[in-house]
Amino acid sequence: MKQTAYMKKVGPLSIVGAVLMVGVPSPAAEDLVSRRQADMKAMAVAAKTISGMFKDPTTYKASEFKWAADTIRDRSGGVLSAHFASEADSRQSKARPSILEERDRFDRLANDLRDYAVALDAAAEKNPGQMPASMRMKPGEMMGGGPLGTHVRNEQELSAMPAEHAFHLMLQTCTTCHAKFRME
Repeated sequence: MKQTAYMKKVGPLSIVGAVLMVGVPSPAAEDLVSRRQADMKAMAVAAKTISGMFKDPTTYKASEFKWAADTIRDRSGGVLSAHFASEADSRQSKARPSILEERDRFDRLANDLRDYAVALDAAAEKNPGQMPASMRMKPGEMMGGGPLGTHVRNEQELSAMPAEHAFHLMLQTCTTCHAKFRME
């Protein structure tokens, strides 16, 4: 009889618990969102590092510039795409479900980001001393890129442009992706 009374008490609690659990994101979804948010924050820090060196070229250190470019390279492309390979049901996530619907576009942006970071890495390799004028954009130079602009897909074209131009294209890629695939 005690077992039946216990079952009567636990039964309704179990049902309420199960109903409440349906609305709770799985730990795996939370972990995925946490990992991709950590990667996004690392890329933001890296971009700020590079930006600071372009704002004040006297602060340029090839090793730090390269570290920042490598940080972005290592977290973009296929790694970034894999972070969004499935819909992560999480209240923490700011990703729009349209990523899955527009997979090719998202992957292309993730790969563009990686390609621009590779170009920045190469610029740091070629310029171990002070930041040369060849890494900087010239006054009035058109940046291109943007949501409706031309994206550089050719490695030769990327390596021929100033690193600052590649950096601006990279930032525009981030802006384009966030505008399209991130909820505010």
